[in-house]
Amino acid sequence: MGERDWWKEIAVYQVYPKSFKDANDDGSGDLKGIIEKLDYLQNLGIEAIWINPVYQSPMVDNGYDIMDYKAIHPQFGTMQDMDQLISEAGKRGMRIVMDLVLNHTSNQHPWFLESKRSRTNAKKDWYIWRDPKPDGTAPTNWRAEFGGSSWTFDEQRGQYYLHCFAAEQPDLNWANPDVRAAIYEFITFWLEKGVGGFRLDAITYIKKPERFTDLPPNGEDGLAPVGRASLNQPGILDYLHEMKARTFDNYDIFTVAEAPGVPAEQIPQFTGENGVFSMLIEFDHINMGVGSEQKWYEPMPWSLTDLKQIVSKSQHFVNKSGWSALYLENHDSPRSINSYLGDQAVKAGTISAKLLATFYTLLKGTPYIYQGQELGMTNVHYPSIDKYDDLSSLNQYRSAIREGCSEQEALEAVWHFSRDNSRTPMQWSDQVYAGFSTQKPWLGVHPNFVRVNAQAELRNPDSLYYYYQKLIRLRKSSRALRYGDYALLKPDHEHVWAYTRSCSREKMLVILNFSDTLVDFPSSQELVQAATKLVLGNVSQRLPDHENKMQLKPYEARVYLVK
Repeated sequence: MGERDWWKEIAVYQVYPKSFKDANDDGSGDLKGIIEKLDYLQNLGIEAIWINPVYQSPMVDNGYDIMDYKAIHPQFGTMQDMDQLISEAGKRGMRIVMDLVLNHTSNQHPWFLESKRSRTNAKKDWYIWRDPKPDGTAPTNWRAEFGGSSWTFDEQRGQYYLHCFAAEQPDLNWANPDVRAAIYEFITFWLEKGVGGFRLDAITYIKKPERFTDLPPNGEDGLAPVGRASLNQPGILDYLHEMKARTFDNYDIFTVAEAPGVPAEQIPQFTGENGVFSMLIEFDHINMGVGSEQKWYEPMPWSLTDLKQIVSKSQHFVNKSGWSALYLENHDSPRSINSYLGDQAVKAGTISAKLLATFYTLLKGTPYIYQGQELGMTNVHYPSIDKYDDLSSLNQYRSAIREGCSEQEALEAVWHFSRDNSRTPMQWSDQVYAGFSTQKPWLGVHPNFVRVNAQAELRNPDSLYYYYQKLIRLRKSSRALRYGDYALLKPDHEHVWAYTRSCSREKMLVILNFSDTLVDFPSSQELVQAATKLVLGNVSQRLPDHENKMQLKPYEARVYLVK
């Protein structure tokens, strides 16, 4: 990997297929729907499209429980549709990035069905099986990410199997070389089809500890988070380097790894010249505000200086080596306006969304836009828990009730953090079901679709969609914004985030008012020199600057060329 790798110069768009566009009017999005909207994405400036899993699946976890890695689920279409998508995207200069789920499969996968049949068959140790404790209970007290024990007893085999996520998602045994060989085989299958890369789901869970022991519990259920035992375990890089050498290194692609449990100081070990992946999806900035041990109903306060510290620490290590996936929202997180700016910003509308777009798109790394983010889509507040589909939301709600929250308090926690906030159908127009489908969608449409939709954005030259387009073009035109080092200015300022991106020939300055009030920002000599070279901003009329300060409107963003 070198400085001029093509994936460092592009913008990536994430499609959640089930919610993107329904082409066959069955209430669920599909591959033909993505093909239908390729011109929309090309016009935005997108050069790679990451699509969430579309493989054959029982759909217990919306496709992250795979039963056949080489087949397309009929809900999304056919393999012919997939081939057409790869081809049509290629004609437009775009690449398709597949989602790889390698920590676990569905419990309906033929591998698992054979593995559980007996303790002596050919796939007996393709998954992680353990005998019960002497009293018949689970081997350890680990809690799955979706709640409940991480162990499920199988009557046929007479043992427990491990699952870090849902019981229907048994973990693969990566210690078995036959398992790894089978994984590399289907990865190569997709590479030969011409995909441009992979996003690797939950990849830092694949290495299990040497010893399986109980951990100190952290809840009334007496369980401990499975992540303590399975995230980023010693030896994981050995597996990952082998996978890279056997598959990724043989093709001109990029890989982006979902990497919970990887601290910023380890970024160079996972990316860069001696790393495994092209870039990492980090979590510290996304998890701000979530309670300890990921309890949504015990939110934690945070400040802008906290966010600056987290992001700047990551950028510090990216400056030295490696690369980052820049994002503020995806299919597993709430909408960014709600998360980072709150209700006042939602009321403020486009200007606050443009602030966030400027902030993260111009950091060092490859920017990712999640579907609807370019429209300013926001969190949905369904009136009751039975309107939610997300497994995490249902489990968090039950846990909140069990630990003493009222139904309203539990529901409000779901409003803030539910993954369904980002999975509501894409808002294409103000027509029935937001132009997503002519039939009732699988998940309720956000009621604000009548004013927040792609049709309205495309008609408005000052829209958020066109602002993202400008940001992508600006990044393309500026070497500093593609490869320059990040440096934070005035780290202790409580309302304004200012940073520079610098290379030998060019320097850019980004100034962002994260507050909903007018802010006087002290000017240095550098800021005074830059003030006449504004290249992008999100307000039509700036307030006059004075000799020793800038006056920033609420949610104002400015980008200057310094030299």
